[in-house]
Amino acid sequence: MRKRSCNLGSQEGEHRMTDPRFWNKIARGYAKRPISNVPAYEQTLDHVRKHLRPDHRAIEVGCGTGSTAIQLAPAVAHYTGTDFSSEMVKIAQEKIDKASVQGLNFLVAGEALEGIADESLDVVLGFNLYHLVRDLEAALAAAHRVLKPGGLFITKTPCVAGMWYLRPVIKVMQLVGKAPYLNFLTPGSYDAAITSAGFDIEETAFYAARSSNRFVLARKH
Repeated sequence: MRKRSCNLGSQEGEHRMTDPRFWNKIARGYAKRPISNVPAYEQTLDHVRKHLRPDHRAIEVGCGTGSTAIQLAPAVAHYTGTDFSSEMVKIAQEKIDKASVQGLNFLVAGEALEGIADESLDVVLGFNLYHLVRDLEAALAAAHRVLKPGGLFITKTPCVAGMWYLRPVIKVMQLVGKAPYLNFLTPGSYDAAITSAGFDIEETAFYAARSSNRFVLARKH
């Protein structure tokens, strides 16, 4: 999905440094960036929609400037996009003010989903987000907390541990404030973290093929 990525070259959905000022600063420029792989983005959207129902209440964690939320919101009863960057949320709100999407709202919240009631949602989504979270265990626990029993956790996350050449580049960029925190996940370590958080993984895939962007669909047990 379109979101903050390890190369900062795509747009929708991401997190994070513990300080939102990085994302607030780049929000306007970020909103103008094109989707890097449109066919893979559309393929992911189509696949996600197959698992959404008209009676679902869904939340997208790290929604960025809201493009993905606007695409998926018509498939459910209510869709909330959250982001800890107030500037990202401001841009997202501007978009729905123009698009007039029903059943969609945005709010400022981090991956801990503060203010969201326990077991109140049917679906938690996070696209190009969880590799940017410092405390992955806590973020996954939050997703589990807000889901009803049997609720769906749907994510697409770059797992770039095999790209060893990125480490020194990202390190330098972080030192000069040009890149956020990045967790170098493997597919195995990411799946293990999801399972440990109390989910049963039902489906995995890569979109696009031969990419690091791992799609996972899991269910709260």
